[in-house]
Amino acid sequence: MKKLTGILLASALTVAPAFADAVDDTLILNEEITIVTRTAAPAHMADEVDEIISGWHFRGKETRAMQADDFDNPGMIFVEKGEDAWNTVEGTEGKSCASCHGASDTMAGVRPVYPKYNEAAGEVRTLEMQVNDCRVNQMGAEKLKYTGGNMANMTALLASVSRGLPVNVAIDGPAQSTWEAGKELYYTRTGQLELACASCHEANYGNMIRADHLSQGQINGFPTYRLKNTKLNSVHARFKGCVRDTRAETFNPGSAEFIALELYVASRGNGLHVEGPSVRN
Repeated sequence: MKKLTGILLASALTVAPAFADAVDDTLILNEEITIVTRTAAPAHMADEVDEIISGWHFRGKETRAMQADDFDNPGMIFVEKGEDAWNTVEGTEGKSCASCHGASDTMAGVRPVYPKYNEAAGEVRTLEMQVNDCRVNQMGAEKLKYTGGNMANMTALLASVSRGLPVNVAIDGPAQSTWEAGKELYYTRTGQLELACASCHEANYGNMIRADHLSQGQINGFPTYRLKNTKLNSVHARFKGCVRDTRAETFNPGSAEFIALELYVASRGNGLHVEGPSVRN
């Protein structure tokens, strides 16, 4: 496997010398759905890595097992809340999500292609942006907080019905300029520690940081239930935390910068299957 060499994390992050290859295991949800958690890297990453690997492979045995069974996955509690919200009438138009879209499982295939360019709006939209657009313009309801619990519940529901489908975000055409901006952010060193996303998730995945193994930072499992804070965590909330850890000024969730970064990071996982809500440390 190709890996960049010669890049050392700042000593303040206390990276241990131990290296662990991704665990050789297979994720089968509920003994029914086999999830692709490692596969050949997409063409645009051919010079960086040969293989892309879900963060599931860098977790311990108990955590991996927790995600494999919906009865054990604590994230599924929030999927149920999302299902309730899907069927709840809100707003001035007297509609629920189901009023237009029907049952939530009709949305299978949506999560794998987001973020995506919205031609009518002339912008790249994340799933959260699209949810709020529907709420405001179709339901006459208020926007949900971008990284709030209600939004995480809804995106967890939309992810859950797409589990087992491959991530396939478009990075060409009108989305390309946003993708390029996200790529630049991914490789730009920032903060007092002068770290880029790539410093950890491309150059040092598998190494220990504090008491945990670094993964490739794939987001095919988001929103993810973190045992650390016992709640669902959204992509932009995780971005914010990572930037904070470099001791840099962070961007706001929903900002143009994080939208671009999400598109680029999502594209690094093209070919992996959607597995959200995942379970991570």
